[in-house]
Amino acid sequence: MEDPRSSYGQLFIEDSELYNRIVLGAFLPHSAWASLPRFFQTWLRNYIGGVLLYFISGLLWCFYIYYWKRNVYVPKDSVPSRRAMLLQISVAMKAMPWYCLLPTVSEYLTETGWTKSFPRIYNVGWLSYVVYLAIYMIIVEFGIYWMHRELHDIKPLYKYLHATHHIYNKQNTLSPFAGLAFHPLDGILQALPHSLSLFIIPVHFTAHLALIFIEGIWTANIHDCIHGKVWSIMGAGYHTIHHTTYRHNYGHYTIWMDWMFGTLREPEEDEGKAM
Repeated sequence: MEDPRSSYGQLFIEDSELYNRIVLGAFLPHSAWASLPRFFQTWLRNYIGGVLLYFISGLLWCFYIYYWKRNVYVPKDSVPSRRAMLLQISVAMKAMPWYCLLPTVSEYLTETGWTKSFPRIYNVGWLSYVVYLAIYMIIVEFGIYWMHRELHDIKPLYKYLHATHHIYNKQNTLSPFAGLAFHPLDGILQALPHSLSLFIIPVHFTAHLALIFIEGIWTANIHDCIHGKVWSIMGAGYHTIHHTTYRHNYGHYTIWMDWMFGTLREPEEDEGKAM
């Protein structure tokens, strides 16, 4: 019996070309990109999308918490300086071209049939789509937790890669713009579980792409130092502790991996010690 994935390739290519036309056509003259190989079109689309998402989410969130709601969420003396935020932007922009290689390579491997992805929800049905997506998210959560933890535990990885991000270790140096301020290889390694999961579990590829870019919004949110107090969600209250203790709260979207592996530290614990 023929593997149904063998017929998916053309659908993936059609989706890729559609996304490229939408993004590149909106920002560049047709002549500037139409003759490029699709791989480079896809990389350019991811780069433009990543830069836009980084600046739009970062600027809107900074405006809301530092100016519109000044002194409501963050005391005036704890607002990061303009210099600190510009440094974070500089680090992120140097890394962004490299970050965008990962989803581009994943898309190429998917188009050529190397992954277990499917292009349409009707290929598997809604129930399977939801189940597969849930398993995918568990694998990603597990993978990012351990990748992040090893970037701390393996000393050369911390010294040469992850330390770039951890120079932001106080409330007045952390900002939404710090969310993507990593050494390029560090950022790729932490996103790698998203791509590796494509080889393990069938997942809707457009959902995978959306989740990759949602990372940009999420990382902006968890670096704003505002504790949302939503239990089980690894929000900024937890992640700020990670930036100050270096040994706790390695998780990504939830606290479950830290809870399971003994590295969870609750924001309320720090508040109690500060009193």
